[in-house]
Amino acid sequence: MSEDTLTGKLLVAMPGMSDPRFDKSVIMMCAHDSEHAMGVVINKPKEDLTLWEVLDHLGLKASDEASARLVLDGGPVRPDRGYVLHSEDFAAGEATQDVAPGIRLTATRDVLEAVAGDQAPTNFVLALGCAGWGAGQLEDELRHNAWLVVDFDDAIVFDRALDDKWERAIKSLGIELSQLTEAAGNA
Repeated sequence: MSEDTLTGKLLVAMPGMSDPRFDKSVIMMCAHDSEHAMGVVINKPKEDLTLWEVLDHLGLKASDEASARLVLDGGPVRPDRGYVLHSEDFAAGEATQDVAPGIRLTATRDVLEAVAGDQAPTNFVLALGCAGWGAGQLEDELRHNAWLVVDFDDAIVFDRALDDKWERAIKSLGIELSQLTEAAGNA
């Protein structure tokens, strides 16, 4: 991985994000190069959708523990496709990619079968959809102060408490919310 990639980082929406779909979003960046960028929003639930319902739709039986888990709204791109961020104790060959130390991404049925059975990764989140950017688009948004870039933290990525992930990600930089403004500026 090149040093100028955002793969493995968290993008945290600045206050006043102009796109309401990403207001107060925290995104785990899964891919980033000169041609495109892709990430999964990790703090927005899909309204009224549980993991049990997704697995049942696929004809898979879920354990009681998995049944109650929420499904995340991973972003507006391909909202019908599932993306599972998970710990490194699961892999589905070439269908699994390393995202950050200890965090992988799998977007095939294999991981959902594992989650439904007794081979579930220790930590995982399922999101429907993802966030995507074309060449130079994310870099332009960063120049316009739309996002903060934060080192990933397993506790933020996999924690099931969604309400305060945005604040915790910002505080991990040593910044208090009161120090941020919606106005952008350049030095």
